[in-house]
Amino acid sequence: MKYTIVIQWSDEDQCFVVLLPEFTDVMQPVTHGDTYEEALKNAQEVLELLIQSSLENGEPLPKAKTLGQSFQLA
Repeated sequence: MKYTIVIQWSDEDQCFVVLLPEFTDVMQPVTHGDTYEEALKNAQEVLELLIQSSLENGEPLPKAKTLGQSFQLA
């Protein structure tokens, strides 16, 4: 599965914060990093854990969005 990872700089937190918009039942942002690379690495780890947890609990995975589909990031 290919899921969207949104990484943005947060002046308030002084770090890069990560959003996983397909996972609407998870508090956003889901992780962060002092560098863009660290934030991406942390995002990939969180994404793997969310997928693993959903599968273990028999929960359906969210449908991956494709370019052009809109998100509501709030």
